[in-house]
Amino acid sequence: VQLVESGGGLVQAGGSLRLSCAASGFSFDDTAVGWFRQAPGKEREGVSCISSKEGSTYYADSVKGRFSVSNDKDTVYLIMNSLKPEDTAVYYCARQTRIQDPWRPRTCTSSLLRHVFFGSWGQGTQVTVSS
Repeated sequence: VQLVESGGGLVQAGGSLRLSCAASGFSFDDTAVGWFRQAPGKEREGVSCISSKEGSTYYADSVKGRFSVSNDKDTVYLIMNSLKPEDTAVYYCARQTRIQDPWRPRTCTSSLLRHVFFGSWGQGTQVTVSS
């Protein structure tokens, strides 16, 4: 199992970026995939989640309405619009490796989108938003 992020960079506030997470070794039908970010001195936080088989997505309040998550056969995308300086962080993708709710094992929710339920982390891609 491998996840590789790309697409980060330096952008001005108000700009856009598209992050990609290339996946191999597992099927999107079997698990949810999450995007997380970690800024210097801060804890890793969940940003967005997609569960392809269930057709569910979730966004943290801080990015709702600005970020959009989607996937094709082997890549998950995070489209980030109206970027703010506070979006500056290293962005990681990861696949769900533990079940948080046995009644909804793959549904993307705020409860699922915590790093303890995810694994196979990619190496991360830096996003820097200048003011």
